[in-house]
Amino acid sequence: MMTLTLREVAVACGGRLDAVADPDAAVTSVVIDSRQVTAGALFVAVAGERVDGHEFAAVAAGAGAAAVLAARPVGVPAVVVADPVAALAALAAEVRTRSSATVVAVTGSAGKTTTKDLLADLLGELGPTVAAIGSFNNEIGLPLTVTRIEPATRFAVLEMGARGPGHVAALCELARPRIGVVLNVGSAHLGQYADGRAGIVRAKGELAEAASDAVVLNADDPLVAGMAARARGEVITFGEGERADVRAHDVRVGDDGRARFDLVAAGERHPVALTLVGEHQVGSALAAAAVAIRLGLPPARAAEALSRARARSRWRMEVAVTDTGVTVINDAYNANPESMRAALKTLVDLSQGRRAWAVLGGMEELGASADDEHDAIGRLVVRLGVEQLVAIGERARRIHLGASLEGSWSGESVWVADVEQACTLLREQLLPGDVVLVKASRAFGLERVASELTSGAVSLGATPLDAAPGEWGAHG
Repeated sequence: MMTLTLREVAVACGGRLDAVADPDAAVTSVVIDSRQVTAGALFVAVAGERVDGHEFAAVAAGAGAAAVLAARPVGVPAVVVADPVAALAALAAEVRTRSSATVVAVTGSAGKTTTKDLLADLLGELGPTVAAIGSFNNEIGLPLTVTRIEPATRFAVLEMGARGPGHVAALCELARPRIGVVLNVGSAHLGQYADGRAGIVRAKGELAEAASDAVVLNADDPLVAGMAARARGEVITFGEGERADVRAHDVRVGDDGRARFDLVAAGERHPVALTLVGEHQVGSALAAAAVAIRLGLPPARAAEALSRARARSRWRMEVAVTDTGVTVINDAYNANPESMRAALKTLVDLSQGRRAWAVLGGMEELGASADDEHDAIGRLVVRLGVEQLVAIGERARRIHLGASLEGSWSGESVWVADVEQACTLLREQLLPGDVVLVKASRAFGLERVASELTSGAVSLGATPLDAAPGEWGAHG
């Protein structure tokens, strides 16, 4: 990050120094996990649902923290503020003010993290780039990413989640993006909006209103394309349709589940062979290319960079083969109806005559539509011809019922109460050559199923670069 003194941190956060011997001591990083503290770090004491960061102040100081950003004196050097989370945002805003980096922000109901990761690769071709780790996309994760900006940083790629009206606008006020990207409008967090999908459209469109230079919109999604009327700057479109500014021509998916297409942009056409698994990754690739080309990357280099890009974030369409010959698709980080459908299609593409297993948990934050959406996923499993369905947990019972009621099907659906029962069933019934998709909303912990299956497995993709999701919020 940009080096600040403790005195400057206190001014930026509106706080006061407590038990600080040297107000000019340098702060060289900002963390919220005491295990990540290194010399010169500012440890932000966040009071969470399960742990209170203030309890780890001494641990952080012992590990070399310059100070703790805290809501009260903690017996070690501290910057005392009214609200550490709000103070973190203020500190990030100060870093943003001092930086000349171009900020690119990405939002959408699905695909944000993949698009952000691809942008990190493409913009890295043009200069030093900082990108969010994993899904750091809320009022804590986004400021943490901004504080990583250094004097030499040319681009910063941020991910913005929206769990209600005004969330994206608040993040934009801090980050001040020059380029915005809106990927899609789906059902993710539908239960958080009183007026349903219309509320999601308004919330995602807050980025179009905030991006000062340009907004990149999905031409294939009418709800996103309509945000052009709200754009503050230039409008650039991506998609597979002929009218998109940056488009994919001749998309095809190989037996390995990976998409190939021709990137068409700026009057040029160049082949792309993605290493990411799933046809739905094409949209993320096009969005990233549109941004990079707008910022000066030639289309030919954009195509080459997309073909080299590897997965950076864990538990998102990770593919591995076990020592018993079972292929596991670990997409357990999160789920909504749109991403469920995309993952199931990828399972079918990848299995190609082998026995396919859909191991599915529930989807959160769908509100009144939750039962219908889970039922529809179960019916889709049947229509796609997936041979085996394992639904895990009470929320996923409706997936099992939907499959059972769909009609003629040569496959089998089983409901189990928890992850442990699922693991036992899979250990007993999986055979060499089977292909298994593991997917659910993060709250249901299905990554434990994938971990059980892939213990000792060989990954078919690059090793992700970020820490396991969830670790960043701990303080132990």
